[in-house]
Amino acid sequence: MNESLNENDTGFSLPWIQTSDVNASLELSAFFSIFTINPWDIMLCISGTIIACENAIVVAIIFYTPTLRTPMFVLIGSLATADLLAGFGLILNFVFQYVIQSETISLITVGFLVASFTASVSSLLAITVDRYLSLYNALTYSSEKTILWIHLMLVVTWGVSVCLGLLPVLGWNCLDDTSSCSVVRPLTKSNVTLLSTSFFFIFILMLHLYIKICKIVCRHAHQIALQQHFLAASHYVATKKGVSTLAIILGTFGASWLPFAIYCVVGDQDYPSVYTYATLLPATYNSMINPIIYAYRNHEIQRSMWVLFCGCFQSKVSFRSRSPSDV
Repeated sequence: MNESLNENDTGFSLPWIQTSDVNASLELSAFFSIFTINPWDIMLCISGTIIACENAIVVAIIFYTPTLRTPMFVLIGSLATADLLAGFGLILNFVFQYVIQSETISLITVGFLVASFTASVSSLLAITVDRYLSLYNALTYSSEKTILWIHLMLVVTWGVSVCLGLLPVLGWNCLDDTSSCSVVRPLTKSNVTLLSTSFFFIFILMLHLYIKICKIVCRHAHQIALQQHFLAASHYVATKKGVSTLAIILGTFGASWLPFAIYCVVGDQDYPSVYTYATLLPATYNSMINPIIYAYRNHEIQRSMWVLFCGCFQSKVSFRSRSPSDV
């Protein structure tokens, strides 16, 4: 009796153990399939982390250095703040996408990214306008009128950026009508078309201002050569350096954002998502390059970094004074 009972127990228990193993294996595989992370999202998160760290340093330096309150540094601070928020947005988008999956949070995150990147692009335009004013109206550049104009540009820049970021949250999205979705869900096709058109306008305007700046520099350099004012030549050497910096900025700006902007217009929601990732990732690199071009190459910011992080500024280290055209 005991032997038969043991045989029955053994014969019954083994299939139960095998079935449980199969179920556990299926549940485990289902668990990992749910939490599979897209490598493109990882790269965007890493890009956002680098962007946030770089620009947080710039914001801290400008905020804690009283001498960096001129219009130029105010605009650089605006650019760094926008890029800092964009970096945070990329990190939050990664966290919310894989931890808290909600349509509401998705809308808020996308709106936050739209506002941040719009403010970054608009701040680049504002800096270009500032560089043009510093050359075109060199004698009155430091007047109260110029400062008022700079503050007005900042208000318009951030006001428009916040409004564009609120549009998806307030209802201009494709959650209720998936047929209207763009390559960047949950933004609609008309929404990304508006954003891309705005980018093209800003890019063309920056290119126009850059050409005018080059003409002014060449005209001034010609006048100096005719008048043989060698003492003033150093100022225009700095101006030429500022123009070359603007050329680098314009080149990196176009190379970073143009592919994504064009794809948003010509792309369709049925296209593979890899195309969206492949054009969006280089666009984020612009926010990574901005602090290197604008901030870390500036001698006054370099000096402030030395004081802020080392606390042992050495007077033996020489720093060139700022000229209005320095970026």
